[in-house]
Amino acid sequence: MSDFADALSVSASGLKAQAQRLRHVSENIANADTPGYRRKTVSFEAAFDRNGTDGAVRVSRVNLDRSDPQRIYDPGHPLADESGHYQGSTVDLMIEIADAREAQRSYEANLKMFDQVRQMSAGLMDLLRR
Repeated sequence: MSDFADALSVSASGLKAQAQRLRHVSENIANADTPGYRRKTVSFEAAFDRNGTDGAVRVSRVNLDRSDPQRIYDPGHPLADESGHYQGSTVDLMIEIADAREAQRSYEANLKMFDQVRQMSAGLMDLLRR
């Protein structure tokens, strides 16, 4: 049964990591028009628990986009400087939508793996009862 628990643990860690990634993507989309906002990205790292489960993953840290924000010309904006420009955000909606789709598909794959392990475990229990 330990192998089933390990497989469930690995897929659950993937579900948590992709959910955190989706949370940051949605935060980026929500702040796409916020002046000076820097896009947040997450990176993943291998996670090892007390049982030594191999293959688990977790979000290691949140990184801010270091690229220069776009300069927007709007002399009437309250944040505009003397030349009429202000700093926009570093969020590109096309990249965020692509990241959201990738995270969603990874989440679905981990959910499918979780369900497959659960079905195999239930099938094994049925066989052992006979």
